[in-house]
Amino acid sequence: MPRESENWKYLIVGPKKLWTQIGLPLNLYSHSPRPDIFFTPSHYAPRFSPIPTAISIMDLSYIHFPELFDKRDLYQLKNWTEYSAKNAKKVFTISNASRDDIIKIYHLKPEDVVVTYPGIKKISNLKFQMSNLKIIQEKFKIPGKFILFVGTIQPRKNIGALIKAFSKISQDYKDTDLVIVGKKGWLFEPIFKLPQEISIENRVHFLDFVNDEDLDVLYKNAICFCLPSLYEGFGLPVLEAMQHGCPVITSNVSSLPEAGGEAALYVDPKDVGDIAKKITQMIEDKKLREDLIKKGYQHLKKFSWEKTAKETLSVLENLAKKS
Repeated sequence: MPRESENWKYLIVGPKKLWTQIGLPLNLYSHSPRPDIFFTPSHYAPRFSPIPTAISIMDLSYIHFPELFDKRDLYQLKNWTEYSAKNAKKVFTISNASRDDIIKIYHLKPEDVVVTYPGIKKISNLKFQMSNLKIIQEKFKIPGKFILFVGTIQPRKNIGALIKAFSKISQDYKDTDLVIVGKKGWLFEPIFKLPQEISIENRVHFLDFVNDEDLDVLYKNAICFCLPSLYEGFGLPVLEAMQHGCPVITSNVSSLPEAGGEAALYVDPKDVGDIAKKITQMIEDKKLREDLIKKGYQHLKKFSWEKTAKETLSVLENLAKKS
C-alpha cells in the first residue's frame, strides 16, 4: 500500500468480526469531518451509511456455479453482496459481461453499473530470459517444450478438462508437457489426482507458487498459454501472457472474449475435443502463433492502471458532487 501523505491516511476500524456492519458505519457517522463518499474495492459495504456508497463486484461466479463454493462463503457472498449492490449509488466492475450479469441479477439501473477494465503491471527486463530457460527447466524438472496454465487451482478454472485435452494429444507430441502454475484454491484434490488416473502423471507438472521472475520465463518460453475457464470476471492472465509474447488459447464464454479480443484462439470450455484440437493447432502452426503474438501486443494498448484510476476517480467525483 502507498505510504501515508497529506492527502492519504489510514484508519483501522474494529472489531475484527463483522467490522463492516458495526465499526465501519459507526465511524462513518461519527467521523469529523464526515467523508464525502465511501468506496470499497470489494463486494461488501456497510449496511447503514450516512454518505453515498460505491462498491466493486468482479464477477458473479457464486451465482453461476454455487456448487464450487464453501457453504459459509456462499451464504456471505450471496447475502452481503445483494444488500451492498442494492444500497450502492454506483457499482464498479471489470467487464461488460460482468456488468450485464450484475444488472440482471440485482435489478440495477444500467447507468449505475460502471465498467473500468483492469490494468496490467509492468514486467521485468526480458533480455536474458531465453538463456534462463534451462535454469528454469532444471529447477522445475520440465524436460522440454510445454503448454502453460496460470491460475488458482479450483474447479471453475476447468483444469480437469485441460488435463484431459492434453492427454488426447500427449502421445503425438512426446516432447511437450503441461505446466500448471497456481496456488491451491478449493476442491482441488480431484484435479491433482487426475493425471495419475489417466496415466500422464509424468507429463503434467504442478508448480504451486512461482515468483515473478520465474513466471516471466515460463510465459516467454511456453508454446502457448491455455485458460479454458468456465467463467471469469475478466481473465487478467490472458493479458499477462500477451505481454510476454505468449500466444493465448482461452474460452469463448463470459468476459474472456473481451480480455482476449482478436488476439486469442477460442475454445468451448465444455468440449475436451475442441480444447485438444486448438492446442494441436497452436503447436503445429508457427504462423498462427506469430500472428497472435503481434495482435496481443496491439490489444494490450487498451489496458493500463492509469486509465483505470482516472475513470474510477471521475465516477467518484461526479457521485460526490451529487450528494
